[in-house]
Amino acid sequence: TWHLKKIPQIVSKRTFSLDSPKFEAKTKLELNSVCGIECQRKLPVPSSSDLKDLLSYETVFENGTRTLTEVNVLGLVLDPAGNTTTRRSLRKKRQIYGTDSRFSIYDKRFMTNFPFNTAVKISTGCSGILISPKHVLTAAHCLHNGKDYVKGSKRLRVGLMKTKSRGDGRKRKGAKRNGMPSFQWTRVKSTHIPKGWFKSVSGDIALDYDYAVLELKRPHKRKYMELGISPTIKMMPGSMIHFSGFDNDRSGQLVYRFCSISDESNDLFYQYCDAEPGSTGSGIYLRLKEPNKKKWKRKIIAVYSGHQWVDVNGEQQDYNVAVRITPLKYAQICFWIHGNDENCTQG
Repeated sequence: TWHLKKIPQIVSKRTFSLDSPKFEAKTKLELNSVCGIECQRKLPVPSSSDLKDLLSYETVFENGTRTLTEVNVLGLVLDPAGNTTTRRSLRKKRQIYGTDSRFSIYDKRFMTNFPFNTAVKISTGCSGILISPKHVLTAAHCLHNGKDYVKGSKRLRVGLMKTKSRGDGRKRKGAKRNGMPSFQWTRVKSTHIPKGWFKSVSGDIALDYDYAVLELKRPHKRKYMELGISPTIKMMPGSMIHFSGFDNDRSGQLVYRFCSISDESNDLFYQYCDAEPGSTGSGIYLRLKEPNKKKWKRKIIAVYSGHQWVDVNGEQQDYNVAVRITPLKYAQICFWIHGNDENCTQG
């Protein structure tokens, strides 16, 4: 069951203008040397003043201007337990583990219907998910490498899947149209990235803030997926998660997968879902029952950050990681969507 939780409030304190970014960074769909499972266990719990700093955010507008908004966090109860991780099992070094368990979605009845139609393609090479009539959730490193915004993010666009209309029945020479989605591309009006992302990467700390929200220039008029607060592994049916994205090795195809989570920390899920670069930024969702109802509901509980290599006891090890939507992150993303915290009191 989805359990309602009281959400802390994120309130904007003041906004400054910053210099325009250079937009010269290279897009990296795979990150190296980040804080892994062992390192996460040793991280101190951030204080409330740390959190105000980490949750302050940059906004970049389509004309290239940039602002920094400082925030206050109200009604937060800090967890004294620290960054505990729950360990399950280990496995081998590979992005596709054993039998490839991914499904390519070819049937347009599925592709253009919920929940698959909420998956979108980001023009920098990542995936994302629709979270409101005008907003898309994706991974921060799809847009920013920790020092500068990536080259393609100045004229950022989001591709929404569409079925071909009757008028475009003529095939281009050599083009295969068998079930591959075509995209309707929409310009991005503004991008929000938490300040914690810039600190994490440059300080080589953690992936906890690898998420971003894009505001589209015009509403998309499609069904989107609501945010949910990420439950612990033991509260998930079979510990299973689901996500769909546009993996690079299956060009032009929507790829769906479900798998179980192996480890968790307060901010991250460690899982060994079969996934290739390109699916980074996908929304990870669960299907749970609504409280006091017989209805089931899917909600986004994490953002897929991708395949990571980390240094563990002097050895390079790999895993796939996702950033959990905690009550604090729910409050921040909800604030970005609505522009106020009145609609974000419970999640």
